[in-house]
Amino acid sequence: MIGGSVDRKTVLVTGATSGIGYELAKLFARDGFDLVLVARNDRRLREVADELRLSAGAAITVISEDLSQQGAAEHIHRQLTDAGVEVDVLVNDAGFSVYGPFWMTDAQREWQMIQTNIVALTQLTYLLLPGMVARRSGRILNLGSTASFAPGPFSAVYGASKAYVLSFSEALAEELRGTGVTVTTLCPGPTKTEFAERAHLTSTNLFRGRLSSAADVARAGYRALMRGQTTVVVGLANQLLLLTIRLSPRTLVLKVSRRMLQMGSQRPQAA
Repeated sequence: MIGGSVDRKTVLVTGATSGIGYELAKLFARDGFDLVLVARNDRRLREVADELRLSAGAAITVISEDLSQQGAAEHIHRQLTDAGVEVDVLVNDAGFSVYGPFWMTDAQREWQMIQTNIVALTQLTYLLLPGMVARRSGRILNLGSTASFAPGPFSAVYGASKAYVLSFSEALAEELRGTGVTVTTLCPGPTKTEFAERAHLTSTNLFRGRLSSAADVARAGYRALMRGQTTVVVGLANQLLLLTIRLSPRTLVLKVSRRMLQMGSQRPQAA
């Protein structure tokens, strides 16, 4: 049953069963939020919910929904509306990547990635934002990436989807100035989660170096969200990398991106 304490804030977290989303859910639970956890793995959702109830005493609702499917955002919103739940904080964490030359990848997975990374994120924001604006209080955290700042050969659609997230979020943050609602984009670099393994990225040059932990990334994003910061790039090395990207010719940026996303010295294979 959906619901929580009337004097507690409620956060909705997508992609809440692992990685950065899971770590963010723990931070919100620790700080006294009621949680609505969304992911497609119902069994894992319930395990996480039970864990956070025991560790933090949070009131938690689970919604098993596959955001790669059309209509998922509307279905989530209907359940919340029917139960009279107001979402004070929206965390759009769910997302995935597909690796390989674009013309060789699985077309269905590419479309599902667009649906998850762009469409569901945009629709959930559109559906939940009016209530926040009406209450003159709310926060939105969208998961971008260092890939938001440069094209990603062999992860072309993923990089484009994250560029969309950054552009959309920054524009929305400016639109909402003075409304009491803030939008923050969290842009981590390579992070130790299941993301790279699922996307067949673990052997690329990008993931051969030192990886951030999901917990560290979540803490940086949480702090930025609570401060109302518009964009946060996690890690000094990533911040310096993005400064270099801004100052470099686009042709050079593309060549460097290609090298980082190759499988060591080998040519990439289709996912």
